[in-house]
Amino acid sequence: MAAAQQATPITPQVAMTLAAIAATGATPRPSGETLQAQTERIKLGISRQFSNSPLTKNWTPTWLALSPDNANMAYIAKNNDGSNQFAVVVRGTIASVTDILEDLDVGTVVPFTASGSTSPISVSKGAMDAFTQVVDMRSLSASSNLVQALAGLLTGIPQPTVYVIGHSLGGCIANMVALYLKAQTWQQSQPQFGVVTFAAPTAGLQSFADYLTSQFGSMNQRYVNAYDVVPLAWADLPTAESWYPDPGPAATLEVKVLLGSIAALRGNNVYVQPGTAVSKNTDYMVRDDNLVKASVEDFLGQVAFQHANSTYLRLLDAPVLSGPPVVTGVIPSFGASGTQVTIKGRDFSKDCNVDFGPVPCQKPPTFNPDGTITAEVPDGTGIVNVYVTNPLGTSPAVPLGQFAYGGPEPVVVTGITPDRGKANDSVTISGAGFAKGASVYFGKNASPSVQVDSDKIVAKAPPSGKATSTTVDITVTVNGYSSPTSPADEFTYTG
Repeated sequence: MAAAQQATPITPQVAMTLAAIAATGATPRPSGETLQAQTERIKLGISRQFSNSPLTKNWTPTWLALSPDNANMAYIAKNNDGSNQFAVVVRGTIASVTDILEDLDVGTVVPFTASGSTSPISVSKGAMDAFTQVVDMRSLSASSNLVQALAGLLTGIPQPTVYVIGHSLGGCIANMVALYLKAQTWQQSQPQFGVVTFAAPTAGLQSFADYLTSQFGSMNQRYVNAYDVVPLAWADLPTAESWYPDPGPAATLEVKVLLGSIAALRGNNVYVQPGTAVSKNTDYMVRDDNLVKASVEDFLGQVAFQHANSTYLRLLDAPVLSGPPVVTGVIPSFGASGTQVTIKGRDFSKDCNVDFGPVPCQKPPTFNPDGTITAEVPDGTGIVNVYVTNPLGTSPAVPLGQFAYGGPEPVVVTGITPDRGKANDSVTISGAGFAKGASVYFGKNASPSVQVDSDKIVAKAPPSGKATSTTVDITVTVNGYSSPTSPADEFTYTG
């Protein structure tokens, strides 16, 4: 047998790409799909991502398992360049940042006996539950669990190196999985293990951090965005109360209360991050400049942006991966079952499926040469979000992606000009679903003058009722609708 080449350490760019790929197809179709159907769709999407990314062209996914409740997923990939490198990549729960933090059950700690430590070490109950799911779940095709699959891949491989990788909650779980795998007895020579995490909250207390550091040393690489809330959990969440620096968004009182309530979930437990982090974006130059106003929506939007896979790839100078479909419009946006609609958006493909709320289209949609999709509206009632799903994922719900059975057209505000000013200033409001008789509100205060012209409204700003600068949502009410709020409708009173 030929001697293995000297292993070249995995780069953070490759590791983060592998971690980002784990989010492919993470949510089931809104109309529902079996675990097998979603698993097969994820496999297809991951294979597509591996082929499209220049950083993973030498890697091949070899095993994948999804937990029965879709909460967690893991896959194994092999490097084909002769370096005998393998990657165990963990995906945690896909949810909003606040949901991730609130669901970790950090008020209770339990012993992590699967770590290989001869001394007790403690982790959160939530992290332990997620870890247990990951190591126990089995692939549908071979019915093998993680250890069994990895053992089969390592058989006959000289001096293998296994990196355990994850982003966000996946990174938290990856730390535990790495210790668990290292503690196993392997039939061949003991593999060298390393762990690489991005944006990971900590799993445990000082005992866990110390043991992880002692086991991996320089093979423990932890990368964080300096303005990402999640890596502060659970050691230093109050730091985010002073964010974000100029140009913002500054945390409002409501945001500070939210952060404080999340931080309090840990109780008396003192959580510690393992090792020393490599911190990126310390100058806050990478940000979403559309989310800089002092509002809860902008703050939470910036939190999501700073935590995103795509942001970490950008911070590491790695190519951003193709994303799931995005819907930007449905024409017409109201009607009856059987109506032919055109769905506008991006990242559509010929293998897309369309759901109107929880109901799938009965006829296959048509992918048009101009990149749009034509679909026939299925039976349904009420006002529903229109979703497009392909192997890379499902489009998020957006205000302009709604369909109203029986009408009238949903009311949406898409922009305002100017977005700051004083009482009695005229503001032009762009959007859809506008009609005569519309009322406009600046926060809770009604505009004293409203002029409607099909796709735009000109309204005068009422007094804010506050002595200091404040940001409010502009909402339009007409035909029984009230437009949903978003950063696009925010107006800041300057005096």
